[in-house]
Amino acid sequence: MLKSLIVTIGWLASGALAHAQNAVVVDTDYVVKALTRGAIIWDVRSDEDYRRGHIPGAINIGDVQAELRDGGTEDYLPVPQMEKILGDNGVDIDKEIVLYGAKALPQAYFAHVTLRYLGASQAVVYHGGIDDWKAAGRELSTKSSSLPSIVLKARPNPNLLVSTPELVDKLKGGTLQIVDARTSKEFSGEDIRALRGGRIPGAINIPYESNWVDADTPRKLQRKQVSNKDGMNLKSESELRALYGALDPDKETVVYCQSGSRASETATVLHGLGFKHVKVYDASWLGWGNDFTAPVEGATYFNVARMAGTLNMLQGRVDALEAEVEQLRQRAPKP
Repeated sequence: MLKSLIVTIGWLASGALAHAQNAVVVDTDYVVKALTRGAIIWDVRSDEDYRRGHIPGAINIGDVQAELRDGGTEDYLPVPQMEKILGDNGVDIDKEIVLYGAKALPQAYFAHVTLRYLGASQAVVYHGGIDDWKAAGRELSTKSSSLPSIVLKARPNPNLLVSTPELVDKLKGGTLQIVDARTSKEFSGEDIRALRGGRIPGAINIPYESNWVDADTPRKLQRKQVSNKDGMNLKSESELRALYGALDPDKETVVYCQSGSRASETATVLHGLGFKHVKVYDASWLGWGNDFTAPVEGATYFNVARMAGTLNMLQGRVDALEAEVEQLRQRAPKP
């Protein structure tokens, strides 16, 4: 599991060595030792998933993306609100914090970027998450755990996030590297998830699943072609360096997706590979595609008429099925 990644770049480590090397992504052995050190273990999944089974002692505040973002815009809540939510749940940004969810999914990385933005320096991501924990035969708990509340005072780091106006301005300089972590169909504008489809000018498309050994693993699981999530392990360091080989680690790099979640995973990977100036555009395409002052390359537009026609067709099918059900009900023998 990620054994080929080299500790000296601060990427994968276990035990006390991880502290010395400023690890970003950690494994099961690290988490076991972190528990003995009294680290905060934060399960970032929904409360329902948490109740089904979690790492003993792990805390949970619900789906981290839902809890720390505005439900309408999917932008971060104001910092004072995040301070209150995290403080009430005992998330001390000055302590060691291990973040995990399901294997490879972005929520833990979103939480990692968020904590780093708020001032945390000892937060790490357990990429294998609950799947690797179970695969290792480790104990699961269904008992909720909590920490004493604290008064949290954030130290926001403006160098980790970028806003829409800032990014529009940065584009004028021509020295920015932009990574689009969405799917190829989102990048091309075929899959439209805002008022406009397309991409930020100059962006290169490297879907966040490209960081995995086998990006097709979720679909293979659905088709029962594989029996586990091992294909969602991160690639080796050399493979990741090759994947991002066209980028300059010394240049400012902005990563975006639809709402900042997938981008957080790629940004964390780049951070672990030694990229010096990585920022997440948290508003991402939801913000950019809906802002007509922001330039778009390969712009496409949502076809309202086509969608209305599709909805009408589906409604017709529903009406026909309801009529058939009613006919069958009337023909059924009465008890």
